[in-house]
Amino acid sequence: MPKKPPPGPRDERGVLSARILAAAREEFAQHGWAGTTLRAIARGADVDPALIYHYFGSKEGLLDAATTPPARWLDSVAATWTTPPEHLGVALLRLMLGAWADAEIGPVLRAILLTAAHEESTREKLRRVVEGSLMGASRVGADEQDRRVRSGLISSQIMGLAMMRYVWRVEPVASMSEDDLVAAMAPNLQRYVDADLF
Repeated sequence: MPKKPPPGPRDERGVLSARILAAAREEFAQHGWAGTTLRAIARGADVDPALIYHYFGSKEGLLDAATTPPARWLDSVAATWTTPPEHLGVALLRLMLGAWADAEIGPVLRAILLTAAHEESTREKLRRVVEGSLMGASRVGADEQDRRVRSGLISSQIMGLAMMRYVWRVEPVASMSEDDLVAAMAPNLQRYVDADLF
């Protein structure tokens, strides 16, 4: 009968890598690329620094992994853009509110926004995500230029709300109920979907 290998990092890969990523998101968001060290991340994750290299290869690889949106969120964004146009404003707002409340997705989105403020590669990644996934999947508008304008304005409103409510936590927006936010903001998003803009 073959010997069972002793338990170790390989057996806990998912748990350990998740801890490392959570610590990395906090460090990069708070201190930026230059101010973040792998030792500080290792302390925050309570792991040996060598495990960071083992799982992510480098500081660059860790930053990339820590600021990559979950695939299931990107899939849900694309699916939401297929909502019947007359209900799209509400659906997009509910999607954003649900994403930030999600235990996996919310911290990633927060880390991306905060890190992008002072890290050029993350800022470029955020731009690609917004243009490619948040705006790129939209089907609104009479032509391509109209689609880009409308989806860009929608995205600006959604990201502005995210900053106010979840990153800066500005009151009273930070503590408004989801239903009140939807009642107040969805009509404006809906205007960008199907009303005359100019």
